[in-house]
Amino acid sequence: MNKKQLINLGVPKDCIAAAIAAVQAGARESEKPKQIVPKVVANPDVYLADELYGALAAALIESAAASAALASHEPIAYQKWGSDFDTTSLQQIQNACRLPIARGAALMPDAHSGYGLPIGGVLACENAVIPYGVGVDIACRMKLTITDLPIDVMQTNDAAKCRSFDDSLHKGTLFGTGKKFQRPHDHEVLDEDWTVTAITRQMKDRAVGQLGTSGSGNHFVEWGIVTLPADEFGLAAGRYAALLSHSGSRGPGAMTCRRYTDIARQKAPAYIKDDPQLRHLCWLDMDSEAGQEYWLAMNLMGRFASANHEVIHRNVTKLAGAKTLATIENHHNFAWLEKHNGKDVYVHRKGATPAGAGELGVIPGNMADAAFIVRGKGNVESLNSASHGAGRKMSRTKAKQKFNWGAWNDHLKQKNVRLLAGGIDEVPGAYKNIHDVMAAQSDLVETVGQFMPKIVMMCGDGSRPED
Repeated sequence: MNKKQLINLGVPKDCIAAAIAAVQAGARESEKPKQIVPKVVANPDVYLADELYGALAAALIESAAASAALASHEPIAYQKWGSDFDTTSLQQIQNACRLPIARGAALMPDAHSGYGLPIGGVLACENAVIPYGVGVDIACRMKLTITDLPIDVMQTNDAAKCRSFDDSLHKGTLFGTGKKFQRPHDHEVLDEDWTVTAITRQMKDRAVGQLGTSGSGNHFVEWGIVTLPADEFGLAAGRYAALLSHSGSRGPGAMTCRRYTDIARQKAPAYIKDDPQLRHLCWLDMDSEAGQEYWLAMNLMGRFASANHEVIHRNVTKLAGAKTLATIENHHNFAWLEKHNGKDVYVHRKGATPAGAGELGVIPGNMADAAFIVRGKGNVESLNSASHGAGRKMSRTKAKQKFNWGAWNDHLKQKNVRLLAGGIDEVPGAYKNIHDVMAAQSDLVETVGQFMPKIVMMCGDGSRPED
């Protein structure tokens, strides 16, 4: 009997393996499997001691108990900041709150729909990690380097006088899916043990080539001007030329997510993986071999993403002739083992950033508006979290349909921003207002500085003649 036939007989999908084993073992018995399997499904308790069908009976009982537990499980409450949310993101955080492993949740003001958890979703889980709750771009992050370069040339932003800045962005990194350096860069992260899991071992060569690259989508590297209203980071109050970047763990991180998401789905009970609202929230128990492997791989991807930014900033600042005065770095798309309400939990921040008391970070707006240097306030209701950016207010597809470069080139010119390359789906109109987002989370972070972009480099999509 095949899988389809067994399902037609009432066998749940998560019990198919046990059913096939029972059918194969009982194939020569007088009572045919197609006659006895429905009886086992209807009354598994009666068959628990049966030599042939006992394992199937036990699997059926376990599956039914798991489904009943989810149905009777009271969803946990969640807190949200802001009010500009699409219905899908609200439904996604509510779905996550239904999971039996969920112990805390929050929605940040930049939230919009994603897969599984919404972007801007925070979820604390007990003894479990959800690969898609972390996300595909594991440990995507922001890095800001404040330099000693004078700001006058950048302030006027005349292309003829900013050639060294432009060249540093063109030559200091690579943009685009799958892009890699022909002459790889060196970093101590490549000397780590990449054999900790099968997928990280397979991804080592790709990591070597992609170290120092920036990817596509909303990833960027840009020069701009930082304003510090008060003395900070060992620097006097004032204005400084600075470099800001946004990218993550590139191909190795994406493949790690996909591999362990597949494993999580294979291990998940049917009531999770067969539910269209929950199937992207399959988890790995942290006391399982797969859970421990993912934890090792995820943390290695975190160190690789950090090294990626370090190489980008090293290359770009060197090409521009800049000396580093201070750096700030924070990441999202990660799971942290933290203690909340007296319990150890794994806090997933998918498109959300840590904002513990005193914790520094950078929250960007868009290619033409401010990014904010912030210090966390340690708000326990948000699970010590804040937004990771402004957040999209429309999909990439909708942005491509709605916008054209004519109006947005004028907008950039008015803002005195030069875009060296970028996609139409990344124009400011595709994003929420960063000032509204920051106002909505004033109890989560305090602003200690502001970065205004001037020379922006992203992945072009061929829609601009300049790309």
